[in-house]
Amino acid sequence: MRSNKLFILFIMFFSITFAKSSVDDLMKKANDLYVQGQFEDAIKIYNSLIGEGYEGTSLFYNLGNAYYRTGKIGYAILYYEKALKHSPDDEDVMHNLQLAQLNIVDKIEALPSFFVFRIWETVLGFFSSEGWLILSYILLLVVLFALGFYFFAQNITQQRIAFYSFVFVLVLFFASVSLMIVKLNQEENLRFGVVLESSLTAKSSPDPQGKDAFVIHEGLKVRVEDKVDKWVKIRLEDGQVGWVENFSVGII
Repeated sequence: MRSNKLFILFIMFFSITFAKSSVDDLMKKANDLYVQGQFEDAIKIYNSLIGEGYEGTSLFYNLGNAYYRTGKIGYAILYYEKALKHSPDDEDVMHNLQLAQLNIVDKIEALPSFFVFRIWETVLGFFSSEGWLILSYILLLVVLFALGFYFFAQNITQQRIAFYSFVFVLVLFFASVSLMIVKLNQEENLRFGVVLESSLTAKSSPDPQGKDAFVIHEGLKVRVEDKVDKWVKIRLEDGQVGWVENFSVGII
């Protein structure tokens, strides 16, 4: 019985090691093809890895670079955005994304927002949901430490310091938890996409016979709000709303 378990563990370990080795080999092959200037072949391998469920900053970043070199700005921006979603502070990704964005035709000004909302979004954007979770955990430990210090304080002065510290950090803890919940909800429900077509006409309704609403171009980042059959509802930064076919917008 024990030998069977060891055999199963060995098979699992071997399978995982082999799979990782296979992925590493494919990544190296794609990277070599990119260096050799065979961008289309590199793109096929990168996409095959994504199709098998693999993802990550390096994979998305390299694919974005390959698309950029083939002139497919929409796809390049899409995968730079995906890479940035994994690693928000990656300077190389941000630099290449900014370079790619210089090729965007549309220059849309965002609607002015109330300064309180701007402050809220700035604070919310300090961390991802995982970052707010880690901060909440640290603050909880500090709260427990302050509470323990209060009970074991040897004089009134120490108790006062511990009590006020406890209250202050407790407020920060609840604020951090609230921001984590909001950020998590935002990440799950707020979706953005990138226009992949060189020119795209949005409709006023999810119907090819619908009235033309506006025209946008490759590489523009839009907010995706709804889906009906093969149509998705998008919103621009200036507030305009329209419907486009789902294949024309890549979801970040």
